[in-house]
Amino acid sequence: MLQRLFVLILALAAPSWALAAPSQVRIVQQEGAYVLLVDGKPFHVKGAGMAGGGQEALAARGGNSFRTWSTGTDHVQVRAMLDHAQRNGLKVAMGIEVGNERHGFDYDNDAAVAEQLERIRREVGLYSDHPAVLMWVVGNELNLHYSNPKVWNAVGQIADMIHREDPHHPVMTTLAGFDRKLIDLLKSRAPSLDLIGIQLYGDIGALPEKLATSGWTGPYVVTEWGPTGHWESPLTTWKAPIEDDASRKAMLLQQRYEQVIAADTKQGLGSYVFLWGNKQERTPTWYGLFLPSGESTPAVDAMQYVWTGAWPSNRAPSIQPLTLDSRVAIDSITLEPGKGYAAQVDARDADGDTLRYRWTVLHETTATSIGGDREDVPPEVVLAMQDDGKGGVRFAAPDKPGAYRLFVDVLDGQGHAAYANLPFRVSER
Repeated sequence: MLQRLFVLILALAAPSWALAAPSQVRIVQQEGAYVLLVDGKPFHVKGAGMAGGGQEALAARGGNSFRTWSTGTDHVQVRAMLDHAQRNGLKVAMGIEVGNERHGFDYDNDAAVAEQLERIRREVGLYSDHPAVLMWVVGNELNLHYSNPKVWNAVGQIADMIHREDPHHPVMTTLAGFDRKLIDLLKSRAPSLDLIGIQLYGDIGALPEKLATSGWTGPYVVTEWGPTGHWESPLTTWKAPIEDDASRKAMLLQQRYEQVIAADTKQGLGSYVFLWGNKQERTPTWYGLFLPSGESTPAVDAMQYVWTGAWPSNRAPSIQPLTLDSRVAIDSITLEPGKGYAAQVDARDADGDTLRYRWTVLHETTATSIGGDREDVPPEVVLAMQDDGKGGVRFAAPDKPGAYRLFVDVLDGQGHAAYANLPFRVSER
């Protein structure tokens, strides 16, 4: 009797979502189109890639899902993330870490492959019953710099195992671009995948053509997309990539979503924009929709618009490309050491908020990593900056020859910001 009473007390104390059964997620065809169903209702993914932070902002802006890149067996931490998502009305595409050949994983090593499969089986078992789980994402860009096709046999084995352990959720893997050869490998070696994840950036406009020429006729989610990538951007003469400013990125996000992602109503099940948060990847601002200091950028406003049809009541500032010595980044600007120079940026705020300018110079990164592998933020160069408060600044070029990058953040005092940067070089004396 006491045991029954204890169980009843626990049930009454727990929130309703904690007692919910796992969501029943299926992909079906209706009138010639693939549809993702969650508990019998259509669910079009309006999502972002993140690691669990910023969920409230994502939900408030109209998002309904996020993806992760790894899950792990920290049961308390991961279930807390899922509980948080459930409270926010968000579904989670659960990333499962799978060994990459470029990181040294050997798919000819049967013991390592079997150990990996067992580790993933334990991870799936820990979380498959949670109602916030949407689907499983097996690995990330396993086709990037690889040569051993046995990786796809392993992906197929993982998909088969997950279907046995968890019949309620679809399974996918993500691809850094794709062609017919790759799709044929997936079809033959991992046929039980329910869908694929497609990851394209500046070349996302070619997605319809890639689908046609590759022979992929099944469902997909665009699991990464965003600004034009650093590997496909213009370069200075010393090979520094030129980053778009915040306003241009926002314009491109809206355009790419409307013209490509939302336009495919037959195979596309939605997308995850990259990245809801911030990270260092060539620069601290290249991919994040938020500044490292937390402010949302025009890209967040653009995503709210494409997800909801409405702009926020108070928007981030707009910005034009940064100039240095009256030149723009594509001019491959070289400065003389110690000499004084002026930089200028034109920023506006449609809401009339007072703007504050934050100027920084960093050493140019020397990172050559790919696939989102970890990078360190380059060290800051301390310079005496004379900020006029109206978008202009004067400073003396660093004394040491080398490659640098000038950054400006424009903050509106309402939690929003725009930004721009440009690389420059200091010559030998």
